Amino acid sequence: MMGTYCNNNLVCNLYYPHCSITHCGVLTRRDSLCQNPIYFGFHKHRFDSVLAGIGMEEIIKEVNEENERRFRWIEVGNNVTIEQRQAISELPFRMSKRSKALMRQIICFSAEKGTISDLLESWVRIMNPIRADWLSILKELSIMEHPLYLEVAKYALQEESFEVNIRDYTKIIHYYGKHNLLEDAENFLTLMKQRGFIYDQVILTTMVHMYSKAGRHDQAKEYFEEIKSLGEPLDKRSYGSMIMAYIRAGMPEEGENLLQEMEAQEITAGSEVYKALLRSYSMIGNAEGAQRVFDAIQLAGITPNDKMCSLVVNAYAMAGQSQKALIAFENMRRASIKPTDKCIASVLVAYEKESKINTALEFLLDLEKDGNKIGKEASAVLAKWFRKLGVVEEVELILRDFATGHQIS
Repeated sequence: MMGTYCNNNLVCNLYYPHCSITHCGVLTRRDSLCQNPIYFGFHKHRFDSVLAGIGMEEIIKEVNEENERRFRWIEVGNNVTIEQRQAISELPFRMSKRSKALMRQIICFSAEKGTISDLLESWVRIMNPIRADWLSILKELSIMEHPLYLEVAKYALQEESFEVNIRDYTKIIHYYGKHNLLEDAENFLTLMKQRGFIYDQVILTTMVHMYSKAGRHDQAKEYFEEIKSLGEPLDKRSYGSMIMAYIRAGMPEEGENLLQEMEAQEITAGSEVYKALLRSYSMIGNAEGAQRVFDAIQLAGITPNDKMCSLVVNAYAMAGQSQKALIAFENMRRASIKPTDKCIASVLVAYEKESKINTALEFLLDLEKDGNKIGKEASAVLAKWFRKLGVVEEVELILRDFATGHQIS
């Protein structure tokens, strides 16, 4: 305060030689206490950094601009909504006081107070945060899915106290990908390079995953090839993201080729990748492809579950191969995997395609003997089938006849 007071008097002496400035920043005449004071507006501002080398008018103009620009930090009081109070009360106990101070401001932030950049600038100036403070704030904003997360994260990247590294850029690109902001991600990637950060496998894999999720396999492939050009071994996530891109593009064969490439390098894909590839083949009725992937699942040491088995059965059903659908179904039961309603429905679909009504009814009775009940999906297949045959009302009678051992022609 002493330095500010002296500098203010320096300005005063140059422009008002017969006046002085009080500690409150008020301009008064030295020879009179009765004159009306002139409010000069200098209080609480430092002039040390701007006095040298510029004129007094420029000083005054710069200070006034700084006055308008700075965020007025007022600690959050009782004038908050119930939702804001609840959010503040849920802040982590171990979060530093500096971080909590900013979080309270962000939770209660409104455009009337200024911009988020003004707020962050004030926080940095007043609190002198360290990287741990920034990280805890970003983590909490991410958990809250707060709309200001991205603005805070981008501001942090330019702050010295944040001690930015390449993984910080990765997180923002991942955020863009998660929200399908492809153009923003590309622009941010360019900005990252301009700031001297070189793309690595993690960054490029994030881009592959982003385009894969968006169903744009051409762009995903471009970044995948760029990963290969790095000359480093590809990892499970890079392969998995590209395989998923092919699956979403309706190209399971290309995905399977990459899966085999992984197996040759003894890299095991995640179960979700195997299941997605199996589902892709199953939905288009490519029974051979589905069986290959199912075999690969077991060779990878992954224990098939009821959903995977159901996809194999469905693949044979879609292909109209009822006998193989039944074999896959029975293999499932022998492995002590309880068939799902969808799986039973798939076998019925296979029988319907070949018009094997008697075989289908025998199949259902066999299930009933083993304590398996028909669910909604299987019942819907039956109802649709019998509706085509025009025997909806006779269904119950037919099933009763089978139960008592009568044959139906």
